[in-house]
Amino acid sequence: MDIANRPKSLSGKQALAAIGQGRLIALWDNLFGQLEQPIAQVLLTRGDISDRTRYLNAVNTFNELLSMGVVPIVNENDTVSVSEIKFGDNDTLSAITSSMIHADYLFLLTDVDGLYTSNPRKDPSAKQIEIVTSIADIRSRVSTTTLGSSLGTGGMETKLIAAEIATAAGVTTIITSSKQPENVFKIIEYHNTTKVSVVTTGEGTTAVIGPNTAISGTSTPVRPAHTVFTPSSIPLRDLKSWTSHTLYPSGSVVIDSGAHHVLSRRESGGRLLAAGVKGVIGAFASGQAVKIVIRRPVEGEASDNSAYSRALQATRPSTPVPGEQSVPPNSDSAAALQTSGDDVVVMEKTETDIHEGDVIEVGRGLANYNSQQILSVKGLNSSHLPRMLGYADSEYVVENITIRLPPS
Repeated sequence: MDIANRPKSLSGKQALAAIGQGRLIALWDNLFGQLEQPIAQVLLTRGDISDRTRYLNAVNTFNELLSMGVVPIVNENDTVSVSEIKFGDNDTLSAITSSMIHADYLFLLTDVDGLYTSNPRKDPSAKQIEIVTSIADIRSRVSTTTLGSSLGTGGMETKLIAAEIATAAGVTTIITSSKQPENVFKIIEYHNTTKVSVVTTGEGTTAVIGPNTAISGTSTPVRPAHTVFTPSSIPLRDLKSWTSHTLYPSGSVVIDSGAHHVLSRRESGGRLLAAGVKGVIGAFASGQAVKIVIRRPVEGEASDNSAYSRALQATRPSTPVPGEQSVPPNSDSAAALQTSGDDVVVMEKTETDIHEGDVIEVGRGLANYNSQQILSVKGLNSSHLPRMLGYADSEYVVENITIRLPPS
């Protein structure tokens, strides 16, 4: 369009996206057509897959296309995207797509041949990291401040985020250079014929020995330059992956340290009791995605991890205990729960409003009740939910929780 710079207005960007999309898919069609390989165009926004039914429809479409031998070319539908429903970059979009179809590999092709401790163009001492088993640990060892191109939005940080999403879903993720696309095949061959041993040390970190031992009967191929992010040994279930990465959270539920410790354990099932709730931020409806947050730690402040465990043990799933009116031991929101016949009165302590700046996001989940209802039962035992709300579809206020940041 003979425009010197990228437009700053949203409508300008979306107009160019509409012009460019047809030309882009024509290039893909010409390329694959030379190999007699049929392709399909799939345009997505985060809004398209934030609804569970539409998400499953997209998954079914992908699976049907692949079963027909058709290669889907996936792009963000930039002509209608706004900030609230944008994936933001193709790295994130590719990671979510790979988790939707349970891909074996996600290749993030870039202008460097892997992840380095710093920018190799500026720092001659920069070292390539060949294997990453913990993205949280690697962030402290590398500099990801390299920017994307003037036409793009990505950088190395977006690739780490993409690797986090994909590996959590069980997808092996590779960062390598786009200058030698044939390396994609060589990398797959290398990992198919090489054994990698993962050892957990006493300090709780993970060390990788290898890849240095070829599987019996094969010769060890030369390792192409790349960084591999090993997939989680316990991948997220589809629903948790959907909740954690494809939904735009509508608000936040503030939990106490005890609930945080319990939810970080796999056996918790990702379900939160009202007893662990300290407050809510924002307004949201039942069924919407919410952030799970904790207050920023205050120096010298002790945390009681046992209180939430006691509330958990006292819970009778779907069976409220008749006549039980005692305040749970960890109830911070209810100063007293008084009864007169069937009347229930909750006297709440005055509590300073909680704001986004006061909290740290540790996970995400799906709310079973709206923000006002959760606020009214915060800190209470599950048996009180029918009395306080007039009904209780579930004893858990939030479910399908994925904890991203475990207790330190």
